[in-house]
Amino acid sequence: MTASTGLHRGDRAYQQDQVEILMHERVQGCALAVLADGMGGKSGGRKAADQVLLTARQLFDRFVPGKDDAAELLKALVDESHLMIKLTAITAEEEPHSTVAAYLLTPNLMCEAVHAGDSRVYHFRGGEMVGRSVDHSFVQRLVEEGKITEEQANSHPQSNLLTGCLGTHQDPPHSPWSLGELQPGDTMLACSDGLWHYFTPKELGAIVNTLPPREASEMLINKARQRARGGGDNLSLAMIRIDPLR
Repeated sequence: MTASTGLHRGDRAYQQDQVEILMHERVQGCALAVLADGMGGKSGGRKAADQVLLTARQLFDRFVPGKDDAAELLKALVDESHLMIKLTAITAEEEPHSTVAAYLLTPNLMCEAVHAGDSRVYHFRGGEMVGRSVDHSFVQRLVEEGKITEEQANSHPQSNLLTGCLGTHQDPPHSPWSLGELQPGDTMLACSDGLWHYFTPKELGAIVNTLPPREASEMLINKARQRARGGGDNLSLAMIRIDPLR
């Protein structure tokens, strides 16, 4: 297992993305990747993203692989982060919200994922995308209704409107994704919209398959920055690849 995270402020005044890959302290081969894209003013968004990562650390520290349910941990991550962000809103300058994209790998290479908002989780096998999470967004709903294409969604004027995330008045969306057992050559990628917005799945697959995770992360961030042309959002990613045994 090789892994890498990437984080860049983009062209924004403040960094509101947060990302981390947590390795289990007591069980080798167990990892939790979690990414949060905060929203809500210079302090609100960062506080919301911080709450997601703090909640993830606390839950993962208590997690016992082989005994506890991975999907339940991820559901708790969504629910408890949502509650903590709502409590944070009482003292924040602006109403804080956040997306989340997370996946949990256990030592037997079983993988569970969850997301809320438009931060994504991708699963690649070699250079081919096996699947990805489905955004909780207005344009994703238009795509599903056949009113626009995936390509049109990227440039739609309301592409930043979310239909679900953490910290709002409504309950957070629950979109569990059980990926089953990963294979050698598989790559898991969580990333915020500041990154995936600039790539097709084919491009992402080619980069994560050709380069080691650290180099792939650097290339993805550099290419996203070039393609943003001075108007880029915060961007972040968390990548884990299952390497063949030598």
